[in-house]
Amino acid sequence: MAVKKNARQTILDAAAPLIHSQGFHRTGLKEILDAAGVPKGSFYFYFKSKEEFGLALIDHYAENMRALAASILTEDGSLALERLSRFFAVLCGRMAERGCAMGCPIGNLAQEVSDLSPAMQAKLSQVMASFTRRVESLLAQAVEEGGLPRGLDPATAAGFVVDAWEGAILRSKADKHPAALERFHDIVFNRLLR
Repeated sequence: MAVKKNARQTILDAAAPLIHSQGFHRTGLKEILDAAGVPKGSFYFYFKSKEEFGLALIDHYAENMRALAASILTEDGSLALERLSRFFAVLCGRMAERGCAMGCPIGNLAQEVSDLSPAMQAKLSQVMASFTRRVESLLAQAVEEGGLPRGLDPATAAGFVVDAWEGAILRSKADKHPAALERFHDIVFNRLLR
């Protein structure tokens, strides 16, 4: 069973950067298998269809984001709002390092497949909702710490922050410049969430 899981993971690990940079539909099966170093039959052994593969890929991207978030957002003695600001600063830095190319893998997939695959659309929506709940939890904690006004609705604010973040990524990708990411961070953390 471990060998099966490792081969399946090898396919996902190889496919993730390809699809992130080229898109789901533009990345061919042969290209994925060549990058993974596995024969064609292996793909269909682990994934019954490209849609099933897409669902697994969404989980793969989400798990990578959860791991990054856990490494930055876990309580370390700093205030919740400071951790959230640091998290988005790290994401901004990573985007800038890539020349603002590729964008967000979840956001890219949402734009590319949401109208074509109800199953993938539902999974993408779940991932975005989970990310929003994580931000909401930190904003609620910031309210309790006194870092935000008591009247702030953490759920509404979290939805806005995530929506603004995805929009800033899209704009920075179009401009190939981090100005939109920098504006997002400045406006959200230095002006709105005060």
